[in-house]
Amino acid sequence: MTVPAASAPFTALAPPEAAPVLRVAGVSKVFGHGTAAVSALDGLELEVSRGQFVCLVGASGCGKSTLLHLLAGLDTPTSGTLRVEGRTALMFQEAALFPWLTVAGNVALALRLRGVPRRERPGLVHSLLEMVHLQGFATRRPHELSGGMRQRVALARALAQDADVLLMDEPFGSLDAMTRDLLHAELERLWSDRRFTVLFVTHNVREAVRLADRVLVLTSRPGRVAACIDVEIPRPRRIETPAVSALAGEITEQLAREVQRHGHA
Repeated sequence: MTVPAASAPFTALAPPEAAPVLRVAGVSKVFGHGTAAVSALDGLELEVSRGQFVCLVGASGCGKSTLLHLLAGLDTPTSGTLRVEGRTALMFQEAALFPWLTVAGNVALALRLRGVPRRERPGLVHSLLEMVHLQGFATRRPHELSGGMRQRVALARALAQDADVLLMDEPFGSLDAMTRDLLHAELERLWSDRRFTVLFVTHNVREAVRLADRVLVLTSRPGRVAACIDVEIPRPRRIETPAVSALAGEITEQLAREVQRHGHA
């Protein structure tokens, strides 16, 4: 594990043997103008290699969600450059399903927008729902599903986009601990099988250690990378194991120092 001094500039670099699929170079984002301006990101530097699972943690308002929105193309940086190789899909904390469509319809819509021919969609929808263990719920509507099931549909919809990079903004944050643990296992299984790249935002440090190859700690607003922690705990992991708890404790201490240094949460 490497935790550099927070006071020194830090760049999270991909291993030299792997070309980055995601690169953020000197990115700043300011909202508003003049005395009302708020700086969310300040000269952020970040690289993620193909197939890596990287988690971002930081205090509220440190720019984690802002970064995902920039990478997804939903907003533009004030300065700096971003590059993402391949297609991206974004998952939010809420499933954001269309309530008038069935489970199958929500997934099929992503296929249609991707340009998949109509005749091919039913088979692909069936396969995607099988991947997330919802094959028996194709005709249900979102209001008939639990929160965890709705997030499974959202995950199937993201996979339907055949994304190379999956951007996840606290997708399990509103779920109970047992459901979250089940979805951790599902996501890890799908990631291991398909080897897409994941950038995952969370406030839950144990969740980050449970899932990630690397955990990046952001400073309080404006967001910069303060520390990069390689998670060397063998997979599969459990969120309650001593090794996960111990590393999560170290990262939590780093976060606490950042909050104290900047004077706000």
